[in-house]
Amino acid sequence: MTLVEKGAAERSGSAGTGFDHWESACTNPCSGVTPEEIAEAYVNEQDWYSNGIAHYIECREGYDRLLDLEAFGGKIRDTEDEFLGAEFRDEQSKLMFAYDYKNKFTIRVWGSTFKPALVKELKRLGVRILNRTEATGLLVSKKEKRGVGAMGMNVHTGKFYIFRAKATVLAMSRPARVWLFDSDLTGLCEFRPMQSIGSGHAMGWRAGMEFTMMEKSVRAEFSAAGRSFPPYGAGNNHNTWYAATMVDARGVEIPYVNRDGEELKTVSERYYPAPGQKFFLKGGVIDNPKYEYRGPETLDFEELVKRGYQLPFYADLSRMPEAERRVIWGMMVGEEAKTKIPIYQNYTERGFDPEKHMLQSYGTGWQSANFLEQERQFFGAPGGIMHDWDLKTNIDGIYAAGDQLYASDCAGFACATGYYAGRKASDYAKTAEPGEISREDVEAEKERLYAPLFVEKEEGIGWKELNKAISKAMQNYCGGVKCEALLKEGLDLLKSFEEDIVPKLTASNPHELMRTHEVLDILTVAEIVLHASLARKSSSEPLFFRRSDFPEMDPPKDRKHIVIHQEDGVVMTRDVPLDFFGELKTEYEKRNQDYIHELENMKGGRQP
Repeated sequence: MTLVEKGAAERSGSAGTGFDHWESACTNPCSGVTPEEIAEAYVNEQDWYSNGIAHYIECREGYDRLLDLEAFGGKIRDTEDEFLGAEFRDEQSKLMFAYDYKNKFTIRVWGSTFKPALVKELKRLGVRILNRTEATGLLVSKKEKRGVGAMGMNVHTGKFYIFRAKATVLAMSRPARVWLFDSDLTGLCEFRPMQSIGSGHAMGWRAGMEFTMMEKSVRAEFSAAGRSFPPYGAGNNHNTWYAATMVDARGVEIPYVNRDGEELKTVSERYYPAPGQKFFLKGGVIDNPKYEYRGPETLDFEELVKRGYQLPFYADLSRMPEAERRVIWGMMVGEEAKTKIPIYQNYTERGFDPEKHMLQSYGTGWQSANFLEQERQFFGAPGGIMHDWDLKTNIDGIYAAGDQLYASDCAGFACATGYYAGRKASDYAKTAEPGEISREDVEAEKERLYAPLFVEKEEGIGWKELNKAISKAMQNYCGGVKCEALLKEGLDLLKSFEEDIVPKLTASNPHELMRTHEVLDILTVAEIVLHASLARKSSSEPLFFRRSDFPEMDPPKDRKHIVIHQEDGVVMTRDVPLDFFGELKTEYEKRNQDYIHELENMKGGRQP
């Protein structure tokens, strides 16, 4: 087995710096919900433009993967009793829970320990890890239309690799830098690294892979474009900071209310469902809201000002119980994404004390920049690869996981689907014969990869210029409101980039060559988005999709997945019902009896 990683696996990717909670651990011993309840809630919350298969895998197997990571050396329990007696801590298991203290299905974790532990286990198992090696293309047998391997390049030396494989798993994150790119300040970004730009999507598209929901993009809330800074460094009460006490400029507390609009009098009440409400979803998103104003978790500034509260607003942790204050500022802020060093460590070194000081809230407080309507982003549950119950793509032998999947979620989702896809790929590989690799395809990929090295620097164009041009084109022709004329003009413009700019791209070393490959993949992703946007002939609220020439919102005939792929440059589409995955528990158990029996045999062998 070979792992190909563009960065250094121990700290690479979106989870490399850490994360503070593990969602949907529905089978942990304290859980008050079933995998079916939470997976179905996700599907309903996303108005069925959702990945029922992957969400159910996350909910059914997510806690098992958390136990695996603990066995590898990751930290998932309060083993030092730092929070002994806290309301969110289970004293028997020492697990700590977030958001919904009644149902206990989201676990607070020390996510910065996970990637090093995982890499250590991979080495113990003898997995060949190729760090600093980017995957660039898939090898597909045209005769059988099945994956037979992949190609790649070392980003330090430029060495070309051919990987022969019976089965391949794509886990290369979601696209970024499509609408947004800062060519001058390409440094720090938010959750997902700047280098995670959807190369797996581009590889899949070139190979004929199917995608869905690629027309979905939201006005940017986060950015992997280098123009912002890590979130959760300003006062807020979202997600990592959920249930933080918020006050206005006078120190007047802004009340929380429950689902039914009833004011909550204590901090503890913020973490429990309303009477008759089964559960919260994540980060304070409330199941079945029945009122137009949900309290400070929305941080609707205009609404709060109307109600008499005075700007600016602040998060005031000093008004919270000591354990709640420490778990937000210290554990959660210390572990989430890129917050450990730039936020927690830097603020602490500069004297911030949550017992005495407040942090001002800007915008919603958890965002780190303001964005225009045309500045879009793949956020929330975006588009991605279409797949079946095995997480197999439409190409035999190629599977996908994590942010490569359509309607993807967070770290627990990625880990659960990654293990599952690997399990299914392994089963496939046991019976598959090695496929024939086309020398013609290999030579074409080598020529494509190395072409920028042969363009004179003085006459060439750098990768930053093309990335900026793509993002501007997408803002202008595929922004907040779309129409056929704009979308087609956008495709024509991108085609002109391919013809006029791509042959002039220049790189003088392997690092610049890697950056150039990234932007070529961004160009491909932009084309996928435009084709998907042309294919949907109506507007859609759940997809954040508006067409001025088809303004009708979510007509029943168009409530469907539009699945697209290309064959020899011709874009093909097909329609798939939103509920194509069937009854979740039944369909899962049909296909996973071996895993279910394995777990039953393991009972008692792992700490609960």
